[in-house]
Amino acid sequence: MTDIEAEFVHIAGLRAYLARPLGGATGGMLLLPMITGIDAQVREYAHDIAGTGVTALVWDPWHGPSADDSSREELVELMRGLDDEKCLAEMTTLLDHAFGELRLEKVGVIGWCLGGRLALILGARDTRVENVVAYHPSIAVPPAPNHTIDAVEQAGHVAAPVMVLHAGADTIMSAETFANLQATLQQRETGATITHVYPGAEHGFSSRDRHGNPVNADAYAVSWPQALSFIGDTVRS
Repeated sequence: MTDIEAEFVHIAGLRAYLARPLGGATGGMLLLPMITGIDAQVREYAHDIAGTGVTALVWDPWHGPSADDSSREELVELMRGLDDEKCLAEMTTLLDHAFGELRLEKVGVIGWCLGGRLALILGARDTRVENVVAYHPSIAVPPAPNHTIDAVEQAGHVAAPVMVLHAGADTIMSAETFANLQATLQQRETGATITHVYPGAEHGFSSRDRHGNPVNADAYAVSWPQALSFIGDTVRS
């Protein structure tokens, strides 16, 4: 593992978390958290990525609160107020910073749950994105009232390689929706499609809070090293 440095930063009025290898890197990832925001576990994800020689820049969906200091109920209420277009605008600002001030040459995006859904949409909207990793994305049918963009349809416009890690026992994205997402990705003319299915694993299986169920812990233990390898292969020079 590479030695890293990490800190909270402010970029064009946005709070973010930056973890990067000492000495710099040419490749990077924009991290889109789950409902927990930039909590201890999401920072750990960033450190793991930076430890492979890839800069990690984490978007803060809540502009401060996280599972470290806020209740689940408070975070759920914040999640209901998210606006797709506003989120994408903030992510674009962070991508601009990654390519500009951080001087990264290749940048991908990885998201978990709500961030997994947004990662697919961002990958479709911004052609600069070199990869998309969507961990158990929260794509419900019918969609939440504030989900104004069709993530499955948008996934068909992603030109970059995509990795989707699906929880077999997901209660948010159904097997039918996952099949539609997989078919949409595989019909693209460019970009490799890598899909993982973890039978019995629950939505959010990457979260340490769910690792009391051995199926979730095992799914995470198998998936995370492969996700890190995919990240390195697609953004690290």
